[in-house]
Amino acid sequence: MANIYETEVAKRFTIYNSLFLDLPFDQIYRTGTLLPILSEACQSGFKKNKTPKEIIHQFFEELMSEKPEKDRHDLLFKMVQYIERQVVLFDSIEDAAFEKFNDIKGKGTMSSLISRAETDHKREELIQKLQNFSVRLTLTAHPTQFYPGNVLAIITDLEQAIRKNDLGDIDLLLRQLGKTPFINKEKPSPYEEAVSLTWFLEYVFYPGISDIMIRMLNQLNIPLHDWENPNLLKVGFWPGGDRDGNPYVTHDITKKVADKLQNSILKCYYRDIRKVRRRLTFYNVESHLIKAEKGIYNTLFGGQGEVFQSKNDLLDILYQARKGIIEDHGGLSLELLDEFILKVRVFGFHFASMDVRQDSRKHDSLWDAIISKSEGEKALETYHKGTEESKIEKVLATEKLPATDSLEDDFHREMLESIASIAYIQKSNGPMGCHRYIISNNQSALHVLEVFQLNKLILSKDGDLFLDIVPLFETIDDLAAAPVVMKSLYHNKTYRDHLHKRGNKQTIMLGFSDGTKDGGYIRANWSILRAKEELTLVAREEGIDVVFFDGRGGPPARGGGNTHNFYASLGPNVENREIQITIQGQTISSNYGKPVSCAYNLEQLLSAGMESHLYPSSENSLTKKQKALIDEMADISYQEYKELKNHPQFVPYLEKVTPLKFFGMTNIGSRPVKRSKGGSMKFEDLRAIPFVGAWAQMKQNIPGFFGVGKAIEEMEKRGKLQEVQQLYKDSLFFKSLLGNSMQSLAKAFYPATAYLKDDAQFGGFWELMYGEYQRAYEQILKVAGMSNLLEDSPLSRESIGIREKIVLPLITIQQYAIQTILEKGKEDADLQKLILRTMFGIINAARNAA
Repeated sequence: MANIYETEVAKRFTIYNSLFLDLPFDQIYRTGTLLPILSEACQSGFKKNKTPKEIIHQFFEELMSEKPEKDRHDLLFKMVQYIERQVVLFDSIEDAAFEKFNDIKGKGTMSSLISRAETDHKREELIQKLQNFSVRLTLTAHPTQFYPGNVLAIITDLEQAIRKNDLGDIDLLLRQLGKTPFINKEKPSPYEEAVSLTWFLEYVFYPGISDIMIRMLNQLNIPLHDWENPNLLKVGFWPGGDRDGNPYVTHDITKKVADKLQNSILKCYYRDIRKVRRRLTFYNVESHLIKAEKGIYNTLFGGQGEVFQSKNDLLDILYQARKGIIEDHGGLSLELLDEFILKVRVFGFHFASMDVRQDSRKHDSLWDAIISKSEGEKALETYHKGTEESKIEKVLATEKLPATDSLEDDFHREMLESIASIAYIQKSNGPMGCHRYIISNNQSALHVLEVFQLNKLILSKDGDLFLDIVPLFETIDDLAAAPVVMKSLYHNKTYRDHLHKRGNKQTIMLGFSDGTKDGGYIRANWSILRAKEELTLVAREEGIDVVFFDGRGGPPARGGGNTHNFYASLGPNVENREIQITIQGQTISSNYGKPVSCAYNLEQLLSAGMESHLYPSSENSLTKKQKALIDEMADISYQEYKELKNHPQFVPYLEKVTPLKFFGMTNIGSRPVKRSKGGSMKFEDLRAIPFVGAWAQMKQNIPGFFGVGKAIEEMEKRGKLQEVQQLYKDSLFFKSLLGNSMQSLAKAFYPATAYLKDDAQFGGFWELMYGEYQRAYEQILKVAGMSNLLEDSPLSRESIGIREKIVLPLITIQQYAIQTILEKGKEDADLQKLILRTMFGIINAARNAA
């Protein structure tokens, strides 16, 4: 496999990379000729313990000694732009070779699982599980996509040209790439973020999900028409509905995004039905299809005639055409129509289900305003002095809300309008268009019931509420308290009646990003698994079907990495009815951005859910002794991470040394970098994405490994190293945990920041981080029985190695600018611009760094 990677990726990159030198752009040949010299200077310089500033200065002294600083910086900017485009080329080459080094019919795919189940006489058990299972990928607008939309389009076209080995097209696309800006001049609006993601819905998820289901059902010999679970694979959508910390998402934006989603799915249907109609030109069939086509057109473009109000209006006509094919034409070409009908059943008129999300503190504030407006300040004082039980009683006893325009705070009025927009979406796009309200920072049963009552009074005062209230538990303390919170909710009669009407199903969201930021790598992942086990136990005792929704990001520090291994490792003590995860930015484009990779990764998740049910293994079930072992390690690593987090230089380092403050200038997302508007930086206000991204820029990757080395070292001192090594062999969960941490270590490069060890303010802090890096590196290899990181993942190791080599000059240039600013003791606009420009290539090369 390594030889295939060398041939299909590494050598192709070397060949196609030479095309850059012939592009007809100003000084391109000079830049492309000098860049390898700088790259070699960086590699040899860091081996000799030189600082970034020394490396850059020596490079210029040897080659451009007569040039002023402005000309030198101009060349560095040109090199940054050149490397950015090299990264794009490498991404495209790797994507084009996807099937060559990923077995798209092998282990982890549905084709392989079905064959295995049939051999083991488990076909019927598999079908039964598929009928009651679901995978839901929720696309978010979190700012982790550093490629603008036009560059993503070039990557798609470039991949196709590379597949065909079409040098003419490749050359033309590289020319286009050279003229295409990599930075948005302005931040995108929430609506623009939504529009950019609907491209993936239309051109990747729409054909990809349909293709997986059709192939799977055909292999199982199940007629498409007879399939009863159209929700097996579905998509969620946060852009336009996620208000947590984003003041630019308004109720008008929410409705506009919902309209866009319906418009997009109807365009897909219109394209497809025209293709179907060209083949089904039969008596008593074509007339129905013409009617359906006109109905879609009228609904989409506002033409005269019948307009569809819901997917059922369209399906009724399609079923009439289906009846005609069977009764009058012996079922000729029926599969074409059944495939289209399946798509309509899967995607409806909503395409993807929007979620509304808001922070619990905003709901607290809104209820204060409601009580104050309705009953006065004394009533509010009494409310604040009461217990949680009395507050819940007060909230649920509220029968009427004050008029929206009577509230003084604009934000409170907007919150009520946002809830009202849910009714608009459900009426226009169908009930699945928006059926969840997620509460960030959920800490109590009161937080859930505040939202329940608000939605009840606005959306369905006299009827049933078609909405699921989803608490999001994020911090270590909140995860520990979650089972008690949920049990109290299950015992609340009003809420329990609501759950009964919602099919006794409760969705609970768990946040990996903020969990890791709060508690460190091992503690966060372990706390989430333990919380899932305890929440499953509570739900089963109460007769509730619990579904877990994982808020994952791209890098291991935010719940990313090899996620399907985690789902395969959960064991019988975690409810396994659905797999729900968030995907965002880089993860969407790199893992789900092409039909082949999308199908492969979706099947990996679906197969993981099936396999853990069909083939329960001791590898997936932790014993009491194993749990105690991980618990012990989690406590050690948590204390180590907590000491780092409480270090007096922790926040100053993030603020003054790392590029954290520049994330807001990248214009990659509409959401502010911090939750609060204050000027001073507070740890609790930092969002997980820029927090993790800043460490990735510095090539230090603290959140992905810090505390792991200390935990293993301490276990060895306690005489338990062999137990930890055996745990690595026996537990897929623990093996996946350390495997993902290896990725973080493999992408770290501490020589680039070694100059900081001599800094008066931050020297001791850098030594602390570097010490744990060395310890984690050594101890993880000891546990895994490896000589080098990622020995069991040679393709990942190869890819990371080439990518890190490509961007080493970028890393050096960025650290040169940071080092110079620190030594000057004052800001420098040109150097700051250099830092900002290097961020894009560094993040893009890592593919899952933010």
